[in-house]
Amino acid sequence: MLQPGAGKEWGARGFVLSLGPEVKEVEETIEEMLIRLDEFCGMTDMIRSDTSQILDESIPLVKAKVREMNNIYTKIDKLEAFVKMVGHHVSFLEEQVLEAEKTHGNFPHSVRKLLQSATIPIFKNKHTPSAQHTYDLPELYRTEDYFPMNYAGKMELATTNTHTSIFSNVKRNSETQ
Repeated sequence: MLQPGAGKEWGARGFVLSLGPEVKEVEETIEEMLIRLDEFCGMTDMIRSDTSQILDESIPLVKAKVREMNNIYTKIDKLEAFVKMVGHHVSFLEEQVLEAEKTHGNFPHSVRKLLQSATIPIFKNKHTPSAQHTYDLPELYRTEDYFPMNYAGKMELATTNTHTSIFSNVKRNSETQ
């Protein structure tokens, strides 16, 4: 005889037994999802620690390098300005040399010597003593003002804008000889 409720018990067991393979699949799927969830949590923890390390260590190092690079960029800008100024001075001096060559008739020395050695009196060079032309040196710059020697003997870009004659040392040296 069947007791009341006994059919229900057998029905539930039969249901569980009949769903056995499906339950195992669900349990395996849940296990896989839990494993993936653990991996994901581990990955997020690793990302958090990497982010903390970046914020605490790497960013201050990058900021220090940025300050160093800004100093280098400033030196490069000053050096570019110096090169531009030197270029203007060279152009100015080149113009003065060309003007002096036009004014004083820069006749090639070898041709003049050939004509002077000729026996024809027309080609004889009759130099009349002309007034000595003096040349006033333009005020330029001193390289030492821009690149002073530091204690280690290395040239270093300075920030001064003093202009003095570039030829002053050459002139002093030629006067002493």
